[in-house]
Amino acid sequence: MRIAPKRELSLFDSTSIIVGIIIGAGIYQMAPNIAKGAGCWWGVLAIWVAGGLISLFGALGYAELATAYPREGGDYVYLSRAYGPWAGFLFGWGQLAIIRPGDIAVMAFAFATYVRTIYAPLADYDQRLYATAAVVVLTAINILGVKEGKWTQNILTTVKALGLLAIVGVALFGPQGAPKTPQAVEHFPLALALVFVLFTYGGWNEMAYVAAEVKEPRRNIVRALVLGAVVVTVLYLLVNGAFLYTLGYSGLANSEAVAAAAVSTAFPKIGGNLIGALVCISALGAVSGLIFTGARISYALGEEHQAFKLLGKWHAGTGTPAWALLTQGAIAVGLILILGNFVDTLLYTAAPVYAFYFATSLSVIVLRRKEPAVERPYRVTGYPVTTIIFCAVCAFLIYKTVSYAWNVMPKALCLLEAVLLAGMLIYCATDLRRPARPE
Repeated sequence: MRIAPKRELSLFDSTSIIVGIIIGAGIYQMAPNIAKGAGCWWGVLAIWVAGGLISLFGALGYAELATAYPREGGDYVYLSRAYGPWAGFLFGWGQLAIIRPGDIAVMAFAFATYVRTIYAPLADYDQRLYATAAVVVLTAINILGVKEGKWTQNILTTVKALGLLAIVGVALFGPQGAPKTPQAVEHFPLALALVFVLFTYGGWNEMAYVAAEVKEPRRNIVRALVLGAVVVTVLYLLVNGAFLYTLGYSGLANSEAVAAAAVSTAFPKIGGNLIGALVCISALGAVSGLIFTGARISYALGEEHQAFKLLGKWHAGTGTPAWALLTQGAIAVGLILILGNFVDTLLYTAAPVYAFYFATSLSVIVLRRKEPAVERPYRVTGYPVTTIIFCAVCAFLIYKTVSYAWNVMPKALCLLEAVLLAGMLIYCATDLRRPARPE
């Protein structure tokens, strides 16, 4: 008998997943370079607002798709219906072999980087050890059950959100140091700054992958997507405003550890450790959310394609896609051991991420024409302008990330192409020979 997912995720659970995945370590690591690209203090706030609006435009498209097709798998379902089974398969394969394990590894490396700064003896060990441990432990928790996974996510998300607000409070209301002397700011390309901003907002679409487990999906999916994007935008603006107030524009742009610098103004002895702990929690929250939602994509792939049948089994005892979680975790650990650092892993995944964002957002338009009779409880606000703007931004980011990766990591780009080609060969060898499934 087929074991199906249960609707166990409330609006708070769903929003926690989105916020928890979006707020990883990017806000701490990339804020200075984003400030350089923005050019001035008001430009900093403007580029973060722009990133929030662009992400919201994308979330609106996913909200329409997720409420019209509230099944497990997200993009896998939409791409299959819009372009054919091959597109859904390629997305599922890309998520299984490239994107999701890579995203998990990126955030695990962020955790590993900062955990070594909290206590000096921890720096003696390779960061791959800590990154691997984070993936193994959080994968195990998610295998134990949906309740265990969602409560872990809720706690980590709540702590990281409160931590960000604490940074704002300390920066705005704590003791201030001596006035900062303006310094020269190195030039940084605005286009690359926008790429970094949108990376820090990445994850707003994760709700679509667990749509089959959301209570009252017609209402809560839209609410969680929009609420998550808005909450993160407000938090990011508050944090950057606090950085500007405490450090000044040039201080923000030239800082190597911006959050630690802001908090150390009030707590010079323990500020660095406090921030290190907060970044660790933020990264763990992102890892946990990525593990939770990513396994649902592999589960959808396994349900539809015989070659990955094992991944499509929902474990009766734990109520989770256990085999999908195990496989995803194993590949993520493999990438951690092979790639070895945050930047290389990020470059490995960037172009495919934006390519699938583009294809899925475009499917909003395609499916309205192809399947007009399907009930759509929510329709994109500002359609088609908001959808077209988001697709255009994705196309721009694909060009920028491919160009950058080719100059910095040409072998990694070739590896990506080889992995995607292998996926199409698997599809041709297994799925093209079987009869079409009824809708």
